[in-house]
Amino acid sequence: MSDLYPLLMQPLFDPRPWGTLDLSPIYSQRFHEKIGESWLTGDHCKIQNGRLAGKSLGEVASQCKRELVGAAAPDESRFPLLAKFLFPHEKLSVQVHPDDADARAMGQPWGKTECWYVAHATPEAEIGLGLKPGTTRAQFEKSIHENRAEELLNWIKVSAGDMIYVAGGTVHTLGPGAIIVETQQQSDTTFRLYDYGRPRELHLKDGLRVIKEQVGSGKVRPQPFSNSGRNGNRVLPLVASPYFAVEKIELHGTQDFDTGASGNNSAQILVVVDGAAVLDAPGHDPVRFSRGDAVVVPASIPQFRVQPETTMEFLKSYVPGDPVPQPETFLD
Repeated sequence: MSDLYPLLMQPLFDPRPWGTLDLSPIYSQRFHEKIGESWLTGDHCKIQNGRLAGKSLGEVASQCKRELVGAAAPDESRFPLLAKFLFPHEKLSVQVHPDDADARAMGQPWGKTECWYVAHATPEAEIGLGLKPGTTRAQFEKSIHENRAEELLNWIKVSAGDMIYVAGGTVHTLGPGAIIVETQQQSDTTFRLYDYGRPRELHLKDGLRVIKEQVGSGKVRPQPFSNSGRNGNRVLPLVASPYFAVEKIELHGTQDFDTGASGNNSAQILVVVDGAAVLDAPGHDPVRFSRGDAVVVPASIPQFRVQPETTMEFLKSYVPGDPVPQPETFLD
């Protein structure tokens, strides 16, 4: 398979008991069951446009390999990053994901480190992130059996614009009141530790084994915007890690992007938080995308242009081509 082009992805809406029927302001349609997540670049997410319409991203990745995912991806035949919106209307379960080492010990190719960009938040929005200082794995296990696991988490207020880094091995949960854009390693390995009495399976044996008592998770220290072009366009680095880099792009006019034609390149994921635009790549049909959409620009397309219809905001994520340390974080 060759001649890849920018791929407009079909959101895959995932029902969850902590979700909601109303996904505004990201999506306008109403739902008949509670939706917790909108998956955008999962293996099973379908392509909407062009000759590959109806095919899954996983299928295309397995056929196109480096032409799609790029040289920086850890596996040439699997798309490396999962991007999605989260719509928590109630608290998520308290859970943990393995890091790479623990995942491989369990026979998985890699772990699940993720980040959360807060797109919208009420004044009450908060997250539980990591164990309180001094809390041991044994103490936390005891708190689960005593139905007080929440008491041993760090609870942090969040606001629109915050970026949260969640390293593998971090005990965490999301509270209601925020809409999150999550970018993560392409893994759905989740161990549920505590679920407020909901009738869902817990995974205490595996979950307690992969918990890290000390992790580098937290809010990522904000970086200054850089102006790009003559239109007042702005680029804000949100997070860089060994697994992914995410930037926020604010466009008031046309912006050209050049991701590099050689070396350790990567596919680019564009997730629209607000507004709409047309993406043009040389030799390919234009793609219109708007709030709630994602476009995957294959690694084989190093140059593209985005022309907003008015003002727009989107996140651009990719796999770094050079080694990147864990980000600097803080808790407050």
